[in-house]
Amino acid sequence: MCGNFETVLVTGASGFIGANVVRQLLAEGHRVHVILRSGTLPWRLADVGARQLTVHPADLNDSATVRRAFRAAQPKVVLHLATHGAYESQAEGRAILQTNIVGSYNLLQICAENEVRLFVNAGSSSEYGFQPEPMHEEMKLTPNSFYAVAKAAQTHLCALFAQRTAMAVACFRLFSVYGPWEEPTRLIPTMVRRARAGLPLEMVDPGIARDFVYVQDVVAALVDFPRLMDLRGEIINLGTGVETTLAEVVATVKELLDSSSEVRWAAMAPRHWDSRHWVADPTRAVQRLGWVPRCTFRQGLARMARWMQTTGDQYGTEALARAA
Repeated sequence: MCGNFETVLVTGASGFIGANVVRQLLAEGHRVHVILRSGTLPWRLADVGARQLTVHPADLNDSATVRRAFRAAQPKVVLHLATHGAYESQAEGRAILQTNIVGSYNLLQICAENEVRLFVNAGSSSEYGFQPEPMHEEMKLTPNSFYAVAKAAQTHLCALFAQRTAMAVACFRLFSVYGPWEEPTRLIPTMVRRARAGLPLEMVDPGIARDFVYVQDVVAALVDFPRLMDLRGEIINLGTGVETTLAEVVATVKELLDSSSEVRWAAMAPRHWDSRHWVADPTRAVQRLGWVPRCTFRQGLARMARWMQTTGDQYGTEALARAA
């Protein structure tokens, strides 16, 4: 059924992408183990039964707890999705560097000690910094935040372990992922929620652009273990190659939801990561993995809106309020 990949360990399983990955792995029949830090609120996994999922309390910065988790799980594949610094509330530089660099080093070292066959790392398009052209894996990095620097270092660590061990290592750089279980305060769920209620859409500059990629397309690449076994630290972009401006996002949301919401441009202050050019060159993903995103932005947004309607547009907000 799953070949030699039955037992999989996931870090960051309580996060947006992690929760989607866990569900896909369970659907494919894998035995799934997850590492969760003490105090984590796994509200995204509340509907996943305890019999399906084995949870190990551990902190990536504490090697002893991670080693205990590995002794219990004995995973053949590790998906490293845990991160810190992706949200405005996670701005403290030391914590960002500690989690993404030292924590990743600890995890990689323990994977090597335990003869893990495949290590899959989720990096970020922020590693590239601002670029005037489509971002490709060989271009010079110009990271411009603690988070971007930390994720770039994490990618280099993965490549080094790929050279020095027998592990297959896949290093992905994710662009603007959206979809079910996304943080409810992020752009897409906020816009859907407010547009459906007829509330004003408060935005930054309409020309700000992103490469939006639907989460299930990303998950398909992350769990394609037979193909990933051929990788030895190669970096692969997961983006659509299509640049979408906020003006286009707003127009699509309003049309799909038949919303009369007022749009207030420049009501929000610009963020340091905003750019008018942000798009992936996905050529390597096509060539190395045969990966092509199936969802256009319009299709993915329609799926997200339907999922939110079914789940409840206020999904996750109560859990986030308790955590604040």
